[in-house]
Amino acid sequence: MIFKRSEKNPLIQPADVKPSAVGFQVVGAFNPGAVAFKDEIILLLRVAENCIHEKGKVRVPVYTFQEGIGVPEVMEFEENDPDIVLKDTRGVVYKGKDYLSSLSHIRLARSRNGVDFIVDDSPFIFPCSSDEEYGIEDARVTFIDGRYYINYTIVSGDGWSTALSVTDDFKSHERLGVIFHPQNKDVSIFPEKVNGKYIALHRPNNDGFGKPSIWYSESPDLLHWGNHKCIVRPRPGVYESMKVGGGSAPLKTDKGWLCIYHGKGDNSKYSLFPLLLDLEEPWRVIKRPEKPVFEPELPYETGGFFPNVVFTNGMVEKDGNIYMYYGSADETSCLAVASVNDLMSTFP
Repeated sequence: MIFKRSEKNPLIQPADVKPSAVGFQVVGAFNPGAVAFKDEIILLLRVAENCIHEKGKVRVPVYTFQEGIGVPEVMEFEENDPDIVLKDTRGVVYKGKDYLSSLSHIRLARSRNGVDFIVDDSPFIFPCSSDEEYGIEDARVTFIDGRYYINYTIVSGDGWSTALSVTDDFKSHERLGVIFHPQNKDVSIFPEKVNGKYIALHRPNNDGFGKPSIWYSESPDLLHWGNHKCIVRPRPGVYESMKVGGGSAPLKTDKGWLCIYHGKGDNSKYSLFPLLLDLEEPWRVIKRPEKPVFEPELPYETGGFFPNVVFTNGMVEKDGNIYMYYGSADETSCLAVASVNDLMSTFP
């Protein structure tokens, strides 16, 4: 095996996370962004919360917004209310308006050894405007130009898009705004400029002729992005039959930019693949193996809230190894470790 799972997996489970509001309960702590900060490894967890159930009631979490601050609340309906339409497990429609059964925010977890984490009691990035009324998801963090830039998916009735914040201390953050328009996610910003430009991978939605694919883009300032190029498309076969998407910030090696991306395949199974991009022309794919290096195998990956999912948006290089933090079954946060040399050996 290229990647060796931690014996302590899952590292973080929903029960390890304190709810953000009275009446809420945590149902997921997954898809962690990851970064080395001072003498710690910090995870940026996606924490999903729904409402404590009561017989005869339908309860959904909502946010109201007051002067740029999001206030979590419980909206309650009678189960037999004729104005309620139960969509599926994801939410309800009430008088024509959608409400999700769970909402997400970003919470920090901290560790000295990269394995044993303590989760902060309160959220780090929390919805604060109507652009984020359906939550904040799947953070990725890049250390560049001496600061820590965090991008994440924001969700609302207008769809989903990618926003950017910056922090110096992981105690507070400054919102910089939306950087990729709807519908776009899976953004990973490279840790240094190439040819004088910031660069990133992103994944626009595709309702046209093709399938969701990985795109390349450039920016002069991290806010305005252009020169878009589609560089990785789903391949025929069981592993990528539905879509592909990027992971965390790529790692620079002497042979190219090392990325780990996900493929969604038959039966909605998610697997992980390595990808090598050219150092000077990062839109050019050097090597891409045919088969994944990591896929769901153990019960906490093949069962859970959304079975057969391993999803990474956070990796840290430590002593020649890649610490790959990943979400398992849209429920827990886990760790798998591989050496950089072993990963490079997977390229044909």
